[in-house]
Amino acid sequence: MRIAIIGQRDFGKAVLDAFLARNDSVAGVFCAPEKPGAAPDELRVAAEERGIPVYQFASLKAEEALLALRALDTDVGILAYVLQFVSQDFATIPRHGTIQYHPSLLPLHRGPSSINWAIIRGDAHTGLTIFRPTDGLDEGPIILQKQTPIGPDDTVGSIYFERLFPLGVAAVLEAADMVVSGAAASVQDESRASYEGWCRAGEARINWHSQLDLVHDLIRGCDPAPAAWTLFKGKKLQLFGSRKHAARTFSQVKGSVGALTTIGEKSVFITAQGGQIEVSKLRYDTGKKLPAPQLCAEIGLVSGTILGD
Repeated sequence: MRIAIIGQRDFGKAVLDAFLARNDSVAGVFCAPEKPGAAPDELRVAAEERGIPVYQFASLKAEEALLALRALDTDVGILAYVLQFVSQDFATIPRHGTIQYHPSLLPLHRGPSSINWAIIRGDAHTGLTIFRPTDGLDEGPIILQKQTPIGPDDTVGSIYFERLFPLGVAAVLEAADMVVSGAAASVQDESRASYEGWCRAGEARINWHSQLDLVHDLIRGCDPAPAAWTLFKGKKLQLFGSRKHAARTFSQVKGSVGALTTIGEKSVFITAQGGQIEVSKLRYDTGKKLPAPQLCAEIGLVSGTILGD
């Protein structure tokens, strides 16, 4: 099979390695230009080390991008973690078209922060989809899907790196074989569709008056990025490694909402509506992520402090 990979970073590199490992031909790699001062793109570096042509166009809609892909004469295009818009003029150039990886069970959680929102919304499971890209965002016909549970303490990091990353690489190879052999794709059910935009700092601010489950799901749904946060002395305090401890009776409720009630040896406890949030790591302002008790000692965060406004 002769393919073109359109992607970036570690996922794009892993897909490149997987196709090469089974002796497929990677005719070329397309990745976005790196911003000044940014770390080298792992996919670009890996392709150049193997002597594979690399194309870095500011836009894949440009005529030069279309000409470059046509000249490669590929069987399938592989979109492996792509943030650039891919038009149908580009996607339909390979003989068997183009396939794309998305880390949700489409049509649920269309959009760029799909893993974050699945956890924040308290979903019991998520997964990945390999689909045919269209001009609509994550709206194309589905080739295959893989499902995985979301555990009570899973984070974006654990879901992605431990499951959706390796499952996704294998699924891309499987789907490429399917489309070359003529497998059909199924149209998405629009009645079940949902879309969410980016999960960024504005969405990651903690409201300690929210119910315990909502606070816990927000923290782990933003862990490691964009990182859920609250305020301490007017600066951001970011929280990681959340566990929830529900109060069963009124007498089990400790402290005011938003109060840091306990500083233990390995974690701290903060009150939310309905119980306590246990947090193992913190980051303050522009500092480093540290064990929560250590950071409390360094910045003068003591038991009884009310976090937030």
